[in-house]
Amino acid sequence: MAYSTPGVYIEEIEMGARPIEGVSTSTVGFVGVAEKTVEKPKPIFISSWSNFESSFGGYTATAQYLAPAVYAFFANGGKRCYVVGVEKETDIIGSDINGTRTGLQSLKEIDDVSIVVVPGMSDKTTQDAMIAHCEDMGDRFCILDSKEGDGLDEIIAQKNGLMSSDKGVGALYYPWIRMSASKTLWEKRFIPPSGAVAGVYARSDSQRGVHKAPANEVLRGVVELERAITNNDQGPLNDENINCIRAFKGRGIRIWGARTIAPKGSSWKYINVRRLFLYIEESIDESTQWVVFEPNNEQLWARVTQTINNFLLGVWKSGALMGTNPKEAFFVKCDRTTMTEGDINNGRLIAIIGIAPTKPAEFVIFQITQWTANSDN
Repeated sequence: MAYSTPGVYIEEIEMGARPIEGVSTSTVGFVGVAEKTVEKPKPIFISSWSNFESSFGGYTATAQYLAPAVYAFFANGGKRCYVVGVEKETDIIGSDINGTRTGLQSLKEIDDVSIVVVPGMSDKTTQDAMIAHCEDMGDRFCILDSKEGDGLDEIIAQKNGLMSSDKGVGALYYPWIRMSASKTLWEKRFIPPSGAVAGVYARSDSQRGVHKAPANEVLRGVVELERAITNNDQGPLNDENINCIRAFKGRGIRIWGARTIAPKGSSWKYINVRRLFLYIEESIDESTQWVVFEPNNEQLWARVTQTINNFLLGVWKSGALMGTNPKEAFFVKCDRTTMTEGDINNGRLIAIIGIAPTKPAEFVIFQITQWTANSDN
């Protein structure tokens, strides 16, 4: 503003932190063979089972997996998804057609997607493409199906044959399930579990938060498993990071595993830890775009630090992080200790963020002994 007349002028300026809004964690991207398709498959937003039926049809002999998976997703608490319907299985991975992405590739256009499901496709080519897609996007997690009819040795071989994912951006579930789905053609058939599991992810995120492992959760509408899993069965599978679905007397059919496909010894062993970091990273990324091209000085560093601190304080208060106080839960540094003069001269602002995530209580051990009132303890 140019000032020419003497007087008092009031101006509004921005100082201090800006809020970081948490991104969606449970919007699913489904890709599969559908009864109804379009010439160039593209993601269509779906918010209910009836919405899916009107857009993509239902179950047919040539479209066996997509409809049951989406039905199971909504039955288990899912609310939002994008669906890409293709004509044949070879179109699922997708490609660029005249500059237009198809199949799995078309999900790259939808920023809101955080979970990727290709129901019923257990071949290495498809599942490796899903893993590569999630690693490339940097903000997604894929749910992988076992193969129908496979035994313990086969599912272990499938897991070990997957491409290595040091980032642990996926999880594998076993065995297939049968749902009570009135008046559907698949009611008496076993279906891949990924759709129902995705619904549980969404339900758990809504009720507890993304930091809660989506395990020890009932699969709604599931009445039978293709194979009954015992403790002896699950031991070797759990060691291989394969998540079981099990039936418990009086407690229903539940997801009974919370591990990613990350290699042994990885920091990304647990699903909730991997997804929590994806949530935090994407939330910070989307809400700090205002920083780009701001003067790279101490004032900006202080604002960035305060902005991220405020966001992580809320994350800690939600129970997602360890520590009895914020200093034990996280730290944020953005100052001359994180950047060299060369970094500043080359336009780089570098913030270092440390987070202590909670891990699931996977093995609960109560040590019990005899005790008398007058004995030492």
